[in-house]
Amino acid sequence: MASLRGAPASGRQDSDAGCRRHGSDIIEHPLGVADRIVRYANIVGKENVIAGTDCGLASRVGGPEICWAKLDALGKGAALATDTLFG
Repeated sequence: MASLRGAPASGRQDSDAGCRRHGSDIIEHPLGVADRIVRYANIVGKENVIAGTDCGLASRVGGPEICWAKLDALGKGAALATDTLFG
């Protein structure tokens, strides 16, 4: 993210903040997800961020229950980040 600091904004451009590690079975905590989203939004502008996975999840994790848990953490983290960024 440091490489984005000071980058000129050229109009509105949505940016996907990859917040889920797709190559690991580790389920990130929603607070960690929220922190990443907020830090990213502070660089590119909160109106320009869409939180998402780093990449696809299907064959890269141990099973569907892990995929769903990662997406659950992403949703909860995004909700926390929204509260922080937009009040």
